[in-house]
Amino acid sequence: MKLGYTIIYVPEVEESLAFFEAAFDFSRRFLHESGDYGELETGETTLAFASYEFGSMNFPDGIIGASLSSKPLGFEVALVTTDVAGAHTKALSKGATEIKAPESKPWGQTVSYVRCPDGTLVEICSPISS
Repeated sequence: MKLGYTIIYVPEVEESLAFFEAAFDFSRRFLHESGDYGELETGETTLAFASYEFGSMNFPDGIIGASLSSKPLGFEVALVTTDVAGAHTKALSKGATEIKAPESKPWGQTVSYVRCPDGTLVEICSPISS
């Protein structure tokens, strides 16, 4: 088995795709004509977004949307880069909110956290040295 894709449920798929394109330089792979589902080119594993309405079709009891919570939900998307500080600054300039500024960790990795306009928590980190 392998991880095929991650879907994040958001209020507006088009807006989330546009933010991730602008803030993190991903390319759009697909946006369904309904606007309820879209994907980004992110490497081996696809990062996808679906509307709350689409989620309601799959989950009759509804979902808890990250944008509806004052605190980040209990998961994050980790994006790896050699320029954490630059990526962090760029994400903030495109509308993200700072959760934690870039920080060097004892294991040699640099890590920061931002919250996207759709509520998604993103870790921006350097590769782990082996």
